[in-house]
Amino acid sequence: MKFIFIFILVIFLLANFYVFQRIWVLIPPSKIGYGILIAFAILVNISLFIFFIFGNQLSMGIASFFYTVGTSWIFIFLYLFILTLIKDLIRLTRLVPSDLFTHYTRENWVGLCFAIVFVFLLMFCGYLKYRWKVKVELPVSVEKVMEKRDSLRIVAISDLHLGYSIGVPELQEWIEFINAEEPDIVLIAGDIIDNSIRPLKEQNMAQYFKHIKAPLGVYACVGNHEYISGYKESAEFMNAAGIRLLQDEVALVDSSFYVIGRDDRMNPDRKPISELVAGIDRSKPIILLDHQPYHLEEAEANKIDLQISGHTHKGQVWPISLITNMLYEKSHGYLKKGDTNIYVSSGIGIWGGKFRIGTQSEYVVINMKQE
Repeated sequence: MKFIFIFILVIFLLANFYVFQRIWVLIPPSKIGYGILIAFAILVNISLFIFFIFGNQLSMGIASFFYTVGTSWIFIFLYLFILTLIKDLIRLTRLVPSDLFTHYTRENWVGLCFAIVFVFLLMFCGYLKYRWKVKVELPVSVEKVMEKRDSLRIVAISDLHLGYSIGVPELQEWIEFINAEEPDIVLIAGDIIDNSIRPLKEQNMAQYFKHIKAPLGVYACVGNHEYISGYKESAEFMNAAGIRLLQDEVALVDSSFYVIGRDDRMNPDRKPISELVAGIDRSKPIILLDHQPYHLEEAEANKIDLQISGHTHKGQVWPISLITNMLYEKSHGYLKKGDTNIYVSSGIGIWGGKFRIGTQSEYVVINMKQE
């Protein structure tokens, strides 16, 4: 794993050198211009190192600054790299007359400004797309009987990633969205926390979860980021927030249906679904929260009525979404396997830079009814 990390880091830095070298060529000879470029290149490439090495010693504001700059740069760099690659392919294939092409791609403020403005507008639109939360309505019919009710209204969310980038103002907005739907129950499919419990404690975020209005409560499963941020502290936060965290546990809710929270794949010893459903009343609807949507056939084989997952973010931005489409049977959206209804959410929050291009931030309103 260490070797893979070093390999990816080296590739990333080499790709950065490629991009910045091409930008250097675009800048007309100017000591000020070259100086600004070098300073910018150093800042964006060392920000994450500073955050992960010194983040706990830095003030919240400074730590958030380095985290935001470093993670945002990953996505900005992706599009600068694509733009630079396209430019070099045009040059090599001579699709544009060489004299004209060279005029606008070497020592030319017009060419430089075009590249900067294009990427800026793209990322600004990506930020607006992230901020726009999409309500997904999902009707689900089950053959099983809920003893005390004939329907169940669920608001399902995933991948909040609360922390240095996403704080109280956004959490409050999301809670307003949730309460406006008047849910019976709220289900969270993992990754409530981003990478550290510290900003959640310092902003006292636990108290805000208590403003969620759901008569049957708020339930969550473990995500991989709960392990990254420290499972023990994550569980303590959930308890303080009034969230029922299910780690390979089954909860019978309102004597009418089951909610199963499966442990994350980060725990190699997590229980199989077959063990979790053993001994429960199969005549009642069974809802499974499983953060990472792998091996969806397990839910079908064990007669799960509804599975809610997250984790993928659908890649957050194109073309990473093409990769998640290849990695998962369903990287986003609804899938029916036998009698099992599966929904993979792209998440209401996001990891790192707040950009969505070709994907959406969402919350899911599920109306479960008996057939």
